[in-house]
Amino acid sequence: MSLIEVDNLTKTYHLPGGIDVPVLKGVSLSVETGDLVALMGASGSGKSTLMNILGFLDAPSGGTYRFDGRDVSRLSADERADLRAARIGWVFQSFNLLARTSALQNVLMPLEYHRGRREPRAKEIEKAKGLLSMLGLDGRMDHTPAQLSGGQQQRVAIARSLVNDPEILFADEPTGNLDSKTTVEILELFQRLNAERGITIVVVTHDAEVCDYARRTIHVRDGVVVPGSPGGEK
Repeated sequence: MSLIEVDNLTKTYHLPGGIDVPVLKGVSLSVETGDLVALMGASGSGKSTLMNILGFLDAPSGGTYRFDGRDVSRLSADERADLRAARIGWVFQSFNLLARTSALQNVLMPLEYHRGRREPRAKEIEKAKGLLSMLGLDGRMDHTPAQLSGGQQQRVAIARSLVNDPEILFADEPTGNLDSKTTVEILELFQRLNAERGITIVVVTHDAEVCDYARRTIHVRDGVVVPGSPGGEK
């Protein structure tokens, strides 16, 4: 079953002076539930803009986007935020951790912005600790980002992305700031989360080696999906 279906998706940015910059020029693709997909393209290809739309950080200019069968192409900013908080996890290249906050508090942060039903605080803390422990950070829960290595910071970010039990995890160049050994560890972790937890994962990358860890790769070039990409337009 397709969790994500987009048809003829477009995105144009309108700059001062009446200048229009088309970034996505008619993207069509699908992502199945339980898939592990790499969105690959060079800088400026439109892949990050596409991911921002798929992850409800931005809205398309045109086309259709169905998430779990629901047309979400024209959601308001508040509706996108609610859907993102309830069903989406995000991992970024720069980790985006709060600098003066412990690993545990960073993981707990998304729960503060979830407008849905909250669990008792003690249960939320127990859950966050369990995620950090699962990711090998038992002894680091009280450490701030400055006290952690790049790989450890990314593991905290992954734990944070999982705390709301997302159905799909978006990772935007998640290994861009990591050395080769840590890159492999993080990519193997994504594989494990996909296989053992059934989490659908979409990774944006410009690195062909990252694609080796995905089940399939969709190539994006000049704002369109390259014809013949698995799950992309034919």
